[in-house]
This record gives sequence, C-alpha cells and structure tokens, in this order.
Amino acid sequence: MQIALKVDVDTYRGTVEGVPALLELFARYQVDATFLFSLGPDHTGRALRRIFRPGFLSKVKRTSVTSHYGYKTLMYGVLLPGPHIGRKAGHILRQTRDAGHEVGVHCYDHVRWQDFVAVKGRNWTARELQRAYDAFVEAMGEKPTTLGAAGWQLNPHVIELEEEMGFAYASDTRGREPFYPEIDGKKSHCLQIPTTLPTLDELLGRDGLDEGNVAEHVFAASREPLAFGHVYTLHAELEGMKLLPVMEKLLTLWRDNGDSLVSLQSHYQSLPPGKLPCKEIVWGEVDGRSGLLAKEAC
Repeated sequence: MQIALKVDVDTYRGTVEGVPALLELFARYQVDATFLFSLGPDHTGRALRRIFRPGFLSKVKRTSVTSHYGYKTLMYGVLLPGPHIGRKAGHILRQTRDAGHEVGVHCYDHVRWQDFVAVKGRNWTARELQRAYDAFVEAMGEKPTTLGAAGWQLNPHVIELEEEMGFAYASDTRGREPFYPEIDGKKSHCLQIPTTLPTLDELLGRDGLDEGNVAEHVFAASREPLAFGHVYTLHAELEGMKLLPVMEKLLTLWRDNGDSLVSLQSHYQSLPPGKLPCKEIVWGEVDGRSGLLAKEAC
C-alpha cells in the first residue's frame, strides 16, 4: 500500500519544535513527506471564539489542547502578539526542503482562514492566498507548487485561484481518491488529493482509543484497499511533539508491512494523467471533528 504523508504546520511552536523533531524521525526511517506551513502571524488564541461551535468543547477536552499547544501559543493573538512564522522561522522551511522533503503552503493566518474562508468572497480569498504565496517566496526564494487548506476549509473561489496561481495540485479535502474539483459550477484543473485516513485529534479519547493503541487503529484503517492508496495528515503540534512516539509506532507498522511511504509530490507524480474523475466538493461532517469540512462527493 502507498501511504502519502502530509504534515500540517499550524503554529510557530509547531514550526520551531515539532518540525525539527519530525525531520529527525523521518531521517531515521528514510521517509519522505510533504510539509505545509502556516506562513503569517500565529493567532492561535483567537480560536477560542469557536467555543460555541457544536462539538468544539468536547474535542478540546478529548485532545488536551493545552498540553499539545502550550499556554503561550494559546495567548498568541489575544494577550500576546503573534509571531510571524515565515519571517521568524523561515530557516525551518529551508531546512525541511534541504532535508529532501516537499514544502508547500498551508495558509497565511491559520485561524482567520479556518474560521472565515467558507463565507468570504473572491477578493478576500485572493488576498489571503497571495499573502501566503508571497510569504512563502520570501522565506524560500522559490514559488510553491502545492497547497493544503487549513482545517479542510475553502470556498468556490479557492479552487479557481489555485489554478490561476499555478499550483500543480492541492490537498484541501477529505475523500477517497484524487479528483478534479467542482464547486457551485466552478471547475479547476488543479488536482485535489484528499486526506483519506482519520487524524489523531479526531480519534483520541473516542471509542477507547488512547496514545497506547491509536497507532494500530490508524494502521488498520490504512488496510482498506483504495485504487491510489491513502493520504495521512499529521500535525507538527501533535505527532511532532507529545505524540511523536505514536508517529514512530505508526511508521514502524507501515514499514514492517512493506508499505511505501511517500510525499504528496511523489504520490501526484505516480497518478495516471488524464484518467482521474471530476467530482463535486460538498460540505459534510467528519467523526471527531467539529463543524463542516470540504469533502469529495461520493
């Protein structure tokens, strides 16, 4: 089975602490991955306004947000100024590239994108994407080729702009196979490569799952035969920090089973050109996550 690894980097702390730990782990296991970075100010503390969203508090309790993110990160954008990730930690992006991994765009301001993009228009969306694009170029000295929307949140303008801005492919959705997206009659030739497997923060604390057995659960889910394999999204703030042992156990399970662990870029390059379907992106729920997410239509 081919497993593509996508690392979402949401915060400044995840960038400077979680990413280097994952780079060391992946080097030991000779694994390539795709790292998608938040590139603007870290305003994690502003996520507290989600307190009234259905399911948000239960998720916070299950996943022990404070222990993973730390009190300082939870104050960024509220009581503390949020550090600009691209400018203060650009060396981490370059270090990731130099270690042989694919580096791409997650967003500019993670909280702002996740909380507002679904209801915003083209001008707002274009401005946010351009800010992220420019911050990436400033930090890396080169143009990005891939993007994965924060929180699996988007709007019809996103898929159009991704194509216009020259992204080769994106990973903005949840689903089962790569596809060319359509939303509200808007279509894009920027291929979508959806996340197929559940994430740790969706699983922990549910159905008897904890740090001791959740890796086996994800591995079991990855045994479902899909035509193009699976995509697993991990987070620098989780698998790169407190849950690093869980990630190592998962890598061991996949390696011992003979699975191929690749970056999204390698996954994309292995796909048959011109033979992938066009599908609609719809909104739906994912077990263990609050709110609605962008999903591949069945």
